[in-house]
Amino acid sequence: MAANANVQSLHDNVTNRIIDQLEQGCFPWVQPWASSGGTPLGLPQNAATGRIYSGINILLLWSAAIEQGRPSQRWLTFKQALALGGAVRKGEKGTMVVYADTFLPKLERDKAAASGEEPRRVGFLKRFTVFHVQQCDGIPADRDATPLPGRTEVLPHVEAVIAATGADIRIGGDMAFYSPSHDFIQVPPQEAYFEPINWFRTKLHELTHWSGHPLRLNRDFSGRRGGEAYAREELVAELGSAFLCAELGVAPTVRHADYLGAWLEVLKADNRAIFQAASLASKAANFVMGRNVVASLQPDHVP
Repeated sequence: MAANANVQSLHDNVTNRIIDQLEQGCFPWVQPWASSGGTPLGLPQNAATGRIYSGINILLLWSAAIEQGRPSQRWLTFKQALALGGAVRKGEKGTMVVYADTFLPKLERDKAAASGEEPRRVGFLKRFTVFHVQQCDGIPADRDATPLPGRTEVLPHVEAVIAATGADIRIGGDMAFYSPSHDFIQVPPQEAYFEPINWFRTKLHELTHWSGHPLRLNRDFSGRRGGEAYAREELVAELGSAFLCAELGVAPTVRHADYLGAWLEVLKADNRAIFQAASLASKAANFVMGRNVVASLQPDHVP
């Protein structure tokens, strides 16, 4: 019971933090990126392994980097700092991240052996503490942040990613949407957007929806507009497009702020919802970027 209580407390802690930010009108996946002297745009990265953090850890580390005014997105554990020949400075406060995985209890193995059925794996969640490289001594200097491409009408690297998906994207009309039943995306022509960059943000948002088709990542599209399932899928699309934007050097923005009330209802009713949405969003971003799909469907790991 103690372990379950600890997981419950962890879900509550993170969910309440996200709810507080949303109620204050601050979307955790949209930050003042690349402001003067601020944190550069990008996904959080482990400074020792080079691995990109995923799921809820992106939101936790983005929030910490902005609050602390960190000059990069590089983090590592206390032991990793020592292994690199450095050390966390005395008195520095770490940032919590989480590790999600599954294990096979002996009882389940025995039951499966007796019944011949597939054993049931049990999920678990564990806290880890990481430190920004700026909180350490003796760690190799941060790499210079990659400059943003700027608000231009032509972003070849973004267009290349979009084209590589092979998605059926139709230009026209006055609305942007993804049709699950016909498996196509529609976006208005770029000239219809007040800011040309929003054309790319919109495409990445709709591509996150597109990734959830039954032939791809098979997410739930059964919800009606305004319902809980619909709000959950929109939250996945918001986070997924923010992760994609950050990786591609396009400052994320909120595409559907009008869903704020519905998102708050979902988060207040289910303390696991933001974890699930962030995890699904990372998997969607991996799919759109063309990374190994099998690997992207594995649990989120830390560090």
